[in-house]
Amino acid sequence: MAIGERIRFFRNLRGFTLKALGVAAGFSQRTADIRMSQYESGTRTPKADMTDRLAYIFDISPKALDVPDIDTYIGLMHTLFALEDIYGLKMCDVNGKASLQVDETKNDKANEVFKMFDAWREQAVKLQKGEISKEQYDQWRYNYPEFDTTQKWAKVPPKWLTDALVKKFVKD
Repeated sequence: MAIGERIRFFRNLRGFTLKALGVAAGFSQRTADIRMSQYESGTRTPKADMTDRLAYIFDISPKALDVPDIDTYIGLMHTLFALEDIYGLKMCDVNGKASLQVDETKNDKANEVFKMFDAWREQAVKLQKGEISKEQYDQWRYNYPEFDTTQKWAKVPPKWLTDALVKKFVKD
């Protein structure tokens, strides 16, 4: 996830307008909303000092804004926190142990992730039961969603193309 998406998330969470956040970050009234919009859209990337300033304004760690490095434990944790915010991932207790689950009722994105996790779980259970080999399991994971049979992954043509085709093939 890009830093701009995280800025937008925290801006909305804290109730800032683009202009108010930009002014708080030190930009002039005239350019504040434009600069924040550029950061959120990804056309500009804030430098480290601006990331620190925004984190201070939001009262969060700068690591919560940065694109996390999942090869570090702290980066992994901030990735999981972002997944909680965006996709409904949540920490649960299962038999006294920490467990991650998706709250499919949070939003449409969470519902889709829930379906994908369910497909992953299905393959993991097959591996545990010996119904598939580790190689088959890895083939499924590393080629996802190509071998996923639980969902229909289809590209939908844009509305303008569908309308044009309907118009072409339907006789008036």
